[in-house]
Amino acid sequence: MKYRISLLFVFMLGFEAFAQKSQVQLAQNSVGKLQASIAAKADVKKQLSIIGEGIKAIEVAQNDKKTKNWPETWATKAYLSSYVAIIDDNVANADKYYDLAVEAVDKASKLDKFQDNSGLIKASTYNINIKKQTEGNRAYQQNDFFTAFNLLKQVSDYLPTDTTLAINVALCAQNIQSYDEALNYFKRAKENGIRNPVVFQHMANIYASKFESEIAIKILDDGLRLNPYHPFLTNDYINLLLDNEKYDRAMKVIETSIATEKRSKLLLFLFGYLQQSQSNNATAAEQAYKKALDIDQNYFDALYQLGLVYVNYSNDALKQKNKQKFTSYINRSEFTLLRALEINPNDRNTIQLLIEIYTRKNRLDRVQDLKRKLNEF
Repeated sequence: MKYRISLLFVFMLGFEAFAQKSQVQLAQNSVGKLQASIAAKADVKKQLSIIGEGIKAIEVAQNDKKTKNWPETWATKAYLSSYVAIIDDNVANADKYYDLAVEAVDKASKLDKFQDNSGLIKASTYNINIKKQTEGNRAYQQNDFFTAFNLLKQVSDYLPTDTTLAINVALCAQNIQSYDEALNYFKRAKENGIRNPVVFQHMANIYASKFESEIAIKILDDGLRLNPYHPFLTNDYINLLLDNEKYDRAMKVIETSIATEKRSKLLLFLFGYLQQSQSNNATAAEQAYKKALDIDQNYFDALYQLGLVYVNYSNDALKQKNKQKFTSYINRSEFTLLRALEINPNDRNTIQLLIEIYTRKNRLDRVQDLKRKLNEF
C-alpha cells in the first residue's frame, strides 16, 4: 500500500510539473498565433484576444515555484506584455503592460544565461522602445521637453544609427538648455550620414555660443559640402566669417554664391559692404547696393550704405574743390537717405548723416527738426 501511495505521489508531482510546463507552452503558442495574426494584418481586437489567452497562461506559470525561474516564462511574458503596450488604445492599460514588460525583460535577461530566449527578449526590448518613443513624441508635442529628452535619449541609445531620433533628442536637449547633450546627439546624426542643413546650423550656433568659432566654421563648411549653395547655411557661414574678421574668405564665398544666387539682395549687400569697408572700392560697392535695390527698393541697409557712399564721394569732391561734383553727390546722398528714413524713421545714424548734409547745405531749419527728432528718442 505504501508503495502504491508513493507512486501516486510521484505521479501527481509529475503531473503538476507537466501542467505548469504546459502553461508556458500555451503562452508560447499564443506568441506564434500573434505573429501569424500580425502577418495576416488582423485587427487589434483579435490580436489583443490572442495575447489575453497567452498572458492568462503565463501568469499561472510565473506563480509556480518551478516555472517562475524559467527564462522562457519571463521572455514570453515580456513579449506579450510589450505588444499590448504598443497596440492598446486604452492608455492606462497600455502603460500597465509597459511596466510589466520592462520588469519581465529584466528578469528574463538575468535568467537567460545561455541566451536561448534572446529572440523574444530582443523583440520585447524593441517594443518597449517603440512605446518610449511614442511617449517621448507625445511629451515633445506638449512642450514637456525634459520628459521627451529622457525618453527619446534611451531610444536613440538603443537605435544609435537612427538619425531622425538623434536629431529629436538633440532638439529636446537644446530646449532644456543642455547644450553639450545636444551636440552629442547632433554629432551622432552627422556621423551616421545626415545631410539636413538644419543640423549643421544648430551645431554651428552652439559652438559659436561657446566661443569655439573655428569649430563652428568647420561645421558649416561640412554642411555646405553636402548642401552646396544652400542659402541659410551660406548666410550663416558668411556671417560667422565676418564676425571673426575673416574678410578675404568671406568675400570668396560671397562672390561664388552670387554667381548662383543672382537675386539675393543680402549677398549683393554683403559684397558691397566688404568692397566699401575692406577693399576701399566705392565704385564696386555702389553697383552692388544698386543691384540689391533693384531687387528690393525698400531695402534699408542698402539705402543707408549707398547714402554713405555718396556722402564720401561728396567729401572727396570737396577736397578736390569740385563744386559741381560735390553738389551732385550731396543731393544724391540726401535723396537716398531720406528714402531710408521713410523706411526706418527712428534710425539714429541716418538722422545724423542727414543733419551733416543739411548743415553743409545751410538748411538750418531741417537741422533743427532732425535734432529735435533725435532728442525724442
